[in-house]
Amino acid sequence: MSPQSFFSITMASVWFINSFCAVLQGSLFGLLGSFPQRYSTLVLSGQGMAGMFAAIAMLLSKASGLDDQSSALIYFVTPCAGTLVSIGCYLFLPHQSFSRYYLDKRPAEDLGYELETKAVLLSPDLVADSSKGEPLNVKNGNAGVVEQDGLARPPEVMNGGSGVGMVAPNPSIFSVLKKIWLLALSIVMDFSITLSVFPAITTKVISSTQNLLWQDYFTPVCCFLLFNVMDWLGRSSTSYFLWPKKHLRLLPAAVGLRILLIPMFLLCNIPRKTGWPVLFPHDAWFVILMVAFSLSNGYFVSLTMCLAPKQVQPEESELAGAIMTFFLALGLSCGAGLSFLLRLLL
Repeated sequence: MSPQSFFSITMASVWFINSFCAVLQGSLFGLLGSFPQRYSTLVLSGQGMAGMFAAIAMLLSKASGLDDQSSALIYFVTPCAGTLVSIGCYLFLPHQSFSRYYLDKRPAEDLGYELETKAVLLSPDLVADSSKGEPLNVKNGNAGVVEQDGLARPPEVMNGGSGVGMVAPNPSIFSVLKKIWLLALSIVMDFSITLSVFPAITTKVISSTQNLLWQDYFTPVCCFLLFNVMDWLGRSSTSYFLWPKKHLRLLPAAVGLRILLIPMFLLCNIPRKTGWPVLFPHDAWFVILMVAFSLSNGYFVSLTMCLAPKQVQPEESELAGAIMTFFLALGLSCGAGLSFLLRLLL
């Protein structure tokens, strides 16, 4: 295959894969908004664990001594098997009683069948919807259920059960964003800082030792494996504590402190053409920086994604999860763009 054809097919594949991944992540976090907070933490921990498995697979592939073709085949078959297992688990999910309980608590606008309501009986007269000005007809033989646009929907009784029916409006993107903008800003900052140096800058750090074997494994172990292990631990730690849960205005400032790690990575043992000094030549410095860098990344990602659905009304939680996924992707894009600028400094 010619280089031009190979490049075109590769870029098209990347475009399709990432487009579907964006839809998948947005739908997944939207769905998680209907579940308790601890399930969001578990899913985010699973994502961190997936990165850890990828790093381990790279090490095993490198240590196996197989040729490149066999190694690549094993490397890519492994996630395919994992994907099939995940699909099977997802298809099994609706049959579990706990998932049915939370999924059935979705807003009435998402349901295409008649719902019973706990409201008092409505008068058979026409009731005007104060939000849209549309008449609500009481459905005969189904007390407490109003009919709008030919679809039975449960009313919300206002003024202490006075019998005035209200259909809850669809959640607004801007109204939800006003409630979670601090969390959205934090996740953009977090991923922008992370992707600006990892892996574009961190993979350029070399070992200061003379051991050839360790030099060969330094980047796979200290860069990729260490990052993914500590990122997984950071994501999992939100199962035990959430800070700052009650003072969200402190969150962007806490995330912003991670920007101090960027110049510190640039001053590690990196071969460079410019006159930058090397202030952290030893491998231990790089390991310490990577632990703080990856642990904080995982913690803040999980914290923001877990808290966002809890800052809004229950019927808005799914939209909040989807909005946070958009800003997560925005942070990835910003970080990738910044990495090109930082590489020019070396």
